[in-house]
Amino acid sequence: MHVNAPQEDTVVYRARREASTALAIWLLAMLYTITYCYLYGYGRSVESLTFVWWFPDWVFWGIIVPWGVCIVISTVFALGVMGDESLGEEIDAEGSILPGEDEVPHA
Repeated sequence: MHVNAPQEDTVVYRARREASTALAIWLLAMLYTITYCYLYGYGRSVESLTFVWWFPDWVFWGIIVPWGVCIVISTVFALGVMGDESLGEEIDAEGSILPGEDEVPHA
């Protein structure tokens, strides 16, 4: 006999999705950085070293560019996808319900 589990709260579901997306962005950038820097940064002769905007080429293409892209993607995600969620009524220390942002407190 299958017992129906209670449905997950929308706030928890969205928070988990947003955290998973942030982790995936970080993981992809980290894997790219480690792989690129290992392949192009180690075992090179000094003569093959070139500079891009005052950085060694492997640092620029392996660290600066992917993490710059990561910052742009994260900013777009934070400002365009993530949103505030209502957590319900606010309760103060005495257990009284506090007025919401759109409510005017009674005098």
